[in-house]
Amino acid sequence: MSNKSREWNSNLWPPFTQIAKSTPPERVITGNGALLMRENAPPVIDAISSWWVTLHGHSNPHISSAIASQAQELEQVILADFTHPQAEKLAKRLSKLSGLQRLFFSDNGSTAVEVAIKIACQWWQNKGEPRQQVIAFEGAYHGDTFGAMAVGERNLFNAPFEKMLFPVSRLPWPANWWEEDNINKKEDLVLDRLEGLLQTPTAAVVLEPLVQGAGGMSMVRPEFLKKVEVRVRQANALLVIDEVLTGFGRCGTLFAFQRADIKPDLIALSKGLTGGFLPMGVTMAAEKIFSAFTGTAPQSTFWHGHSFTGNPLGCAAANASLDLLEANPKQYENFEARHLPHLKKLIKHPKVEKPRITGTIAAFDIKVEEAGGYLNTAGSILKKIAIQNGVYIRPLGNVIYLLPPLCINDSQLEQCYDAIHKGLDEL
Repeated sequence: MSNKSREWNSNLWPPFTQIAKSTPPERVITGNGALLMRENAPPVIDAISSWWVTLHGHSNPHISSAIASQAQELEQVILADFTHPQAEKLAKRLSKLSGLQRLFFSDNGSTAVEVAIKIACQWWQNKGEPRQQVIAFEGAYHGDTFGAMAVGERNLFNAPFEKMLFPVSRLPWPANWWEEDNINKKEDLVLDRLEGLLQTPTAAVVLEPLVQGAGGMSMVRPEFLKKVEVRVRQANALLVIDEVLTGFGRCGTLFAFQRADIKPDLIALSKGLTGGFLPMGVTMAAEKIFSAFTGTAPQSTFWHGHSFTGNPLGCAAANASLDLLEANPKQYENFEARHLPHLKKLIKHPKVEKPRITGTIAAFDIKVEEAGGYLNTAGSILKKIAIQNGVYIRPLGNVIYLLPPLCINDSQLEQCYDAIHKGLDEL
């Protein structure tokens, strides 16, 4: 189907789409593994896991059957007055896997972060030591609800709401890539600034571990995060980790904080949580956090909830996804080695700079003469060329990345890199 024959749907409002400069979307009929089946067009490899959620591939039979089976038993129940087996099972499993004892359900990644921030700030209030300062990193993206926007990068996407967002203290993000010679100095400067900010009593430090996703797949070293944790502990602040993108094997370990050898107080989870089948958010909290919300005074309660909190279908999908991860951890542990030879070959291209890999995520920047960033047009041009070669990518401006489902086979992965190489040649 050509772009000219496609039309905008008269009722849908697409996300993150500049309508005036975009072509109407294609219709996808089915999905199978790493492939999306388009109407009136050949299949295309989903090289970004449909916005980083499709962990095991499309229409995975184990997850599909788990949802279908659960739908025959219980589709929804209010979690304020009841519980159910799938929620209990998921809470027990995630507690064991994360080391944090308490699970609070929400609906998506942004709300999972929102919950974590609210819990962190109210925790200090409940302890009788109110703290207002929250520290976050430049370039971060934590979601599009108000609290998540506040701790994220301030840019044109949230500029209309700038005056409505609470103040946040910010630190540079010391991005690292292959052959970056200045990394130790960059990290030390950030750590020094962190120590200075922490002189003010701080409620929480919020960060995406190892990889800032929407911020340009910008990666830091595990040892840097370890040093951040040390300083946070010395200041007696809370460490809030946003694993919405990085969780469930995406960074080579089940959770990215494990690869960095740090232990957070609160974790936000979503995206791969249900294998991409159903929307669900989770905030994991340490027992010491939970215990401060159990008093008899009404003001000590965490008054927060969502209609679909702990939805049984979502829980069933999440448990089925964990089954697959636990059955074959090598699938995500070895993915970095699968990327490596292809990226090493690609970086020889004169238009490629700042190559980097963390687990299942491989990225690089296109060398451009004009300003880089999300609005740079180089990525959109390469995107069109890639899809003509059977590969769907969604660059972040001049940042090109691959984040495919774990099930992608070697020939499909090679096709992804070949399509990108062709696109670079045509730029």
